[in-house]
This record gives sequence, C-alpha cells and structure tokens, in this order.
Amino acid sequence: MFKQLQRMMYLSLVGWMLVSCSKEEVLAPADEQNLGTITSIANATATKDGNRAMGNPSGANTSYSNYLIDKAQFSMSYNTYRGTPNWVSWHLSSAWLGSTPRQDDFRADNSLPSAFYRVQPSDYTGSGFDRGHNAPSADRTLTVTDNSATFLMSNMIPQAPTNNQQTWGNLENYCRKLVSQGNELYIIMGQYGKGGTGSNGYKETLASGKVTVPNRIWKVIVVLPVGTSDVSRVTSSTRVIAIDTPNSNSISTSWGTYRTTVDAIEAKTGYNILSNVAASVQSVIEARVDNGPTS
Repeated sequence: MFKQLQRMMYLSLVGWMLVSCSKEEVLAPADEQNLGTITSIANATATKDGNRAMGNPSGANTSYSNYLIDKAQFSMSYNTYRGTPNWVSWHLSSAWLGSTPRQDDFRADNSLPSAFYRVQPSDYTGSGFDRGHNAPSADRTLTVTDNSATFLMSNMIPQAPTNNQQTWGNLENYCRKLVSQGNELYIIMGQYGKGGTGSNGYKETLASGKVTVPNRIWKVIVVLPVGTSDVSRVTSSTRVIAIDTPNSNSISTSWGTYRTTVDAIEAKTGYNILSNVAASVQSVIEARVDNGPTS
C-alpha cells in the first residue's frame, strides 16, 4: 500500500513538471538574438542627429561660391554669386517635429559674411517664382526658433510654383510619412544650371542679376529605421530616393516621375553626395533607381 502511494505521488510530480515545461517558452540562442533586436527597435528613441552626417557633397569651405554654413536646423553650401545655396542638408526624425505653426517670417540672413549680398524677400516679388524652401518649414516644427530658421532667404531658391507647391510638396509630405512609420531620414537638396519657367514665363535671374534662377532641382533621401550610428548602418540594401526635376511650372505633380540615380546627379553637379558612406556601399546604392512607394 505504501509503495503504491509512493508511485502515485511520483507519477503526479512528473506529470506536473511536464505540463509546466509545455507552458514555458524556451528560446533557442537564435531566438534570443532576435528578441534582443526586436527589443532594441521597440526601445529606439528618435533624436536630432547631425545634418551633415552623410557628408559634405561639394567639400564646402570658406569660398564665396562654396561657403559652408552649419546651423542647428540645417547645413548648406552657399553661393553668393548665385544668391542661393548650392545644396542644403538636414536630418529628419520625429525628434524635430511638434506643433509649432508656420512662422512665415521671410527675412535676409544677416549671419552671412558682410561681403555677401544678403538676398531680401522682396527680391522675388512679382517674379513668377516662389521663395522655395530647401529645408521645409514643416520639417522643423518642434520650436519657434527651428521653424523660423527655415524662412531665412539663404534657405531659398527661385522655384516654379507648381514645382514647389505640388511636386516637391508631395515629396515632402511623403518624407514625413516615412518618419511616422518609424524611420529617420537624411535629406540633401540642391540645384544646378541657369534659367527656369515660372508663372510669368522664363527667367534666368532675379534682383538685377543678384539671384540666379536654377534650371534643375534635385533631392537625395536616405531612409533608415530609427537607431544610432547612422552612417555605419547604411548598407547596399538601404533605400535611397533620388529625384531631379526641371524648374518649370508645367512639371508633373507626381514626383516619382523624376526618379533617377545619385550617380546621375553627381555627374551633373560634380558632387560626392554621400561622401561619408563606405565607397563599396556607395557604388551600389548610388547606381540604383528607387522603385518603392510614392505615397
């Protein structure tokens, strides 16, 4: 009797252990690594990162035609002979976005060297061209200071209204959609050539020649999931969007129509746009035309 009772207790204990084990998820080493990755992504916090992290496309320095400006909100190569930036570079993540309204305080950039002509908002008046932002107002809405900085005339180019308000507006909205999906972006925008067609027809310069109207306007966007050590995370599979548009009022409103390669833009401008990215990675991502979604 005693032995039979012992046996029954033993079998009950074994059964309980088997049931307990079946309810506990046992992770294999590979699963533990995956869980760590998932946790790190879930815990990733968007930050304000360096606006020139991907590089200095033109090797900007103190030259009057290639003058390097680093502001908290964006970086640029400014060309005083054209009265516009050659390119503007900025980082975009949810850390830059808030509820600050559009300031609309267009003004001369008095931080430019005294020898530079400081473009005035009125230099564009009646021209048929918008004061087209490079770094958009809606990409800097965390504070009044951030948003106001985007209205400096050093951040503007003469841009055909349809190009600015629709084609580029649609692309800018799509960029912010990518941010809302958990990404951070590095964006470089520039222009080249002379002469565009605005709402009042073709023009090559404004303000008695002080401001050059660009012929083409381009943008390169590097898309990364939110994280750290951003440059080192750019790989041959990283999505890079490159577009090159005519500065024309008859432009298509679909920005996807103008997708091209970074290589093609570099051939037109002479720049090394993603100069801080490993050369082996550049050779792949800069030769590829993006075919991802456009909205």
